[in-house]
Amino acid sequence: MCGIAGIISSNPLFVTADRIKKMTDSLVHRGPDAEGHWTNTDNTTALGNRRLSVIDLSNAGNQPMHYLNRYTIIHNGEVYNYVEIKKELQAKGYSFFSKTDTEVIVAAYDCWGEECVDYFDGMFAFAIWDEKQKELFAARDRFGEKPFFYFLDSEQFVFASEMKALWAAGIKRTVNLKLLFNYLTIGYVDNPNIPEETFFEDVSKLPPASFLKFSIPGFKLSITNYWDIEIENENKKITDAEAMEQFSFLFQQSVKRRLRSDVSIGTSLSGGLDSSSIVATILNVQKASPVGGGLAGAAFSSVFPGFEKDESMFAKLVADKFKLQHFTTTPDAASLFNDLEKLFYYQEEPFSSASIYAQYKVYEMAKQQGIKVLLDGQGADETLAGYHKYYKWYWQELYRKRKLLSSHELQAAKEKGVTEKFGWKNRVAALFPEFATIVLERQYLLNALKHEDLTKDFTLLQSKEAYYITPEIFSLNGVLYFNTCMHGLEELLRYADRNSMAHGREVRLPFLNHELVEFVFSLPANFKIRDGWTKWLLRKTMEKHLPAEITWRRDKTGFEPPQQQWMQNNNIQQLITTAKQTLIEEKILKPETKSEKIEPKAAHEAANYDWRYLTSSFLFK
Repeated sequence: MCGIAGIISSNPLFVTADRIKKMTDSLVHRGPDAEGHWTNTDNTTALGNRRLSVIDLSNAGNQPMHYLNRYTIIHNGEVYNYVEIKKELQAKGYSFFSKTDTEVIVAAYDCWGEECVDYFDGMFAFAIWDEKQKELFAARDRFGEKPFFYFLDSEQFVFASEMKALWAAGIKRTVNLKLLFNYLTIGYVDNPNIPEETFFEDVSKLPPASFLKFSIPGFKLSITNYWDIEIENENKKITDAEAMEQFSFLFQQSVKRRLRSDVSIGTSLSGGLDSSSIVATILNVQKASPVGGGLAGAAFSSVFPGFEKDESMFAKLVADKFKLQHFTTTPDAASLFNDLEKLFYYQEEPFSSASIYAQYKVYEMAKQQGIKVLLDGQGADETLAGYHKYYKWYWQELYRKRKLLSSHELQAAKEKGVTEKFGWKNRVAALFPEFATIVLERQYLLNALKHEDLTKDFTLLQSKEAYYITPEIFSLNGVLYFNTCMHGLEELLRYADRNSMAHGREVRLPFLNHELVEFVFSLPANFKIRDGWTKWLLRKTMEKHLPAEITWRRDKTGFEPPQQQWMQNNNIQQLITTAKQTLIEEKILKPETKSEKIEPKAAHEAANYDWRYLTSSFLFK
């Protein structure tokens, strides 16, 4: 896990040691253990790295790393199956001087070329400079766990793990008002239509599951998508027992690979099904201490005593059962006020709720306890249908197939306290999805255009490229694909990457092994939702390993702090007022907005405009 940076230009004035060092200095939080810089002989390429040592702690793992007197690699992340790939490459005659996964990546590139990414199970953003071909090859993992930002004009190609490194290199920082309009009105922090877009003009991100090539001859950039999920090829013949057996095998394999480390490992523990399943599976894999020796039996939770959605009781239940050292942190409005500017410095772009701060404090606590790597449960809700919003998509699918009444799913969900409605609009959407898409998009765009707080000029100029999109396939697997691969999951992964890296911690996500995800998407919808239960397959697979209070919990709680209460704090309200003034000066908000009463809202509540004003104002600082 590291911070990477690079400059490529045919003009040597752009490729200087001082400039690449300024870039890596801005990334010191991502890699506090070592730094390295390299410039090629003709001064067309400079690469830099800040290292967080996790695998092979010796100097042999330092970067930039050279290979075969031809390639130079910088790498952020982990390829978890590097052990198996290394054996395959050794059988082909390759030799290695380190025990790192980084060296395996560059050897794999020499062996298989751009197809090397097909072999990797991991979270990664890496760049390999081929001195012979004068070409850069860079790739990002399938789900976007690790970041890769770049700037390109007629004279230079500059890239880094975070945008602050581009600004350190002198790239102009200009707010992308089109994306800001969509964030302020409908809450989007990315553009599903243009996955390269960021909140800053001229700064792009390499999309997940993509690689790029950039060559000095011709100064040409090309981007290729290398992986996707097939969602319309369901295995309808698979039995429950077969599905549980295969899911268990793939999940255990994923956890086992993500325990590979030369430093202590701990876990995030919310008290929910996903993080608890990881703890239980670690036990099954190791058959000893839950996550290794030393302090590695540690679990970390954010707790909110007295808050109705506090999960500390469930987290303690799991920690006690598996004899974990359980560390808790209790963020509050005062600490949020003190940390907010720092939090935005690390996040760089607006964030949708205060949940991000609760996560930030968990990783801070892991650093305080000397735990460098944590396993976390992100990704399960998007792939296995963990949110209540997915019920309507499943019910619409059943209704379209004339199976809703006979399935008794509506009644089963109601008996479990699910309050999601299924009315005439859902029936119309089920039978006429194209019509429903048009109506939904128009409805959201009309609401955006009617946003009363925004100035007329700002709305007029930016709404020309306003967007709201829905899944292309109106089925449960269709919406899960949409949230996993197009809009939703990458946002959460960005928060986790920046929050963990702010404290020099590495987060690993067992639910995002691509083979596991591919298998889950090959299953019919009733393996995700059944008998009124979300994540049915995970619950059934884990019911023998976890307390029933965890496996069959009815109250789905997203990772949520008491944001509404925090927003009532005088200091936070003053920050919001100041944020409004900033947006007024930028001619985004109307002047009268400043005197309007602030509306504190819960973390996942709709139309949380005051929170959006607060987080978007930092873009202009």
